[in-house]
Amino acid sequence: MKILNLENENRKFTKSIENFHVMEYLQDSSVSPMTAMEEYYMSKMNVRRRQVVIELDKEHSAIIQSGAMQWMGGHVQATAGIKGIGDLFGKAIKGAMTKESAVKPEYVGDGYLVLEPTYKYIILVDVEKWGSSGMTIEDGIFLACDGRVKNKLTARKSISSAVLGGEGFFNLSLVGRGAVALESNVPEDELIEVELENDELKIDGNLAVCWSSNLDFTVERSTKTLVGSAVSGEGLVNVYRGTGRVLMSPVAPTDSLLTATNTTQANPAVKNNLPPEN
Repeated sequence: MKILNLENENRKFTKSIENFHVMEYLQDSSVSPMTAMEEYYMSKMNVRRRQVVIELDKEHSAIIQSGAMQWMGGHVQATAGIKGIGDLFGKAIKGAMTKESAVKPEYVGDGYLVLEPTYKYIILVDVEKWGSSGMTIEDGIFLACDGRVKNKLTARKSISSAVLGGEGFFNLSLVGRGAVALESNVPEDELIEVELENDELKIDGNLAVCWSSNLDFTVERSTKTLVGSAVSGEGLVNVYRGTGRVLMSPVAPTDSLLTATNTTQANPAVKNNLPPEN
């Protein structure tokens, strides 16, 4: 199969790692007179549709978030990726603990796999560059990965601090070879990369997008005493200790614009500036 115009003057691959590609719609031409102005200014502010395009062959399969597939071409088949009842039970527990889908289908064969478009930013990373321990990601941002990438649960060092901080007990860790696609509310070029060498990083909130799995991750008080925390105005912070890397967002995540955009697409009345139906 050959696709002649997957890229054109409006759609371009902005980043590629091996067989994974991020396709970005530089401007959305599928608009009506009522939405043209909105779409124009959205594109100028880098609010654009983005998709992951994956080329599959005998050496490369892909594991994706459940429900993320838009279309596939060629001799491509979807498998559940379940090896038995025990494996299904384990994946269900893993999904419940990490806010990810319990079963992530694996696509194998020879052809193309294209994922659903999103207005979020897609971060494409080579997990092998994160070392033998791999990388750990924030809950709910996994989109897809190469079939050679293994995923596992990483527990907090302090369960009690996770409870106090309102954080989960576990995060999803990825290790192996190949590309990983993550959905982020912040573009990749705005992320702050911090390299730790037997040091520590304290963050107020879940600003970290991903970090080296060998780092100790806990939730602690900002100071040693409750009085000190009260005086400083800070309560609990996420703490990363050891030697490794952290990719951190410079601003707190927000879904307000994305929610508004999705609402506009889903509701024809809103999209065409019509009064909503009762």
